[in-house]
Amino acid sequence: MIAVCNHDSYFVQKKNVFGAMVLIPEQKITAALWMLAYGASADQVDKITRIGKSTILESLMRFCRAIESIYTAEYLRKPTDMDLQMLLKKGEMRGFPGMIGSIDCMHWMWKICPSAWQGTYGDKK
Repeated sequence: MIAVCNHDSYFVQKKNVFGAMVLIPEQKITAALWMLAYGASADQVDKITRIGKSTILESLMRFCRAIESIYTAEYLRKPTDMDLQMLLKKGEMRGFPGMIGSIDCMHWMWKICPSAWQGTYGDKK
């Protein structure tokens, strides 16, 4: 939240024309996160955060731009050869040799699979 507020002054709490403090950063960021995490519409989020739909949509757009701008260089970049080797090594240590970026591990035996789910995903391609 601090990084987003420092990047875009839209998220910083301000006074309205009457001098009263208005929306706090948490409200605007929570609205954006609800829409992203749960696929909620602005109509659904406005009941939770008590913000108007236009403000929610503006918050979402500005939040996404801020996150992209702040974190692209470090986290949203293509992995280097060194990153790739580190990921391969971590995967091998965890029992998944040669696996990079795949979350489809249905062919591996589940050691602590709930008995009700046993065999459910075993033969999926």
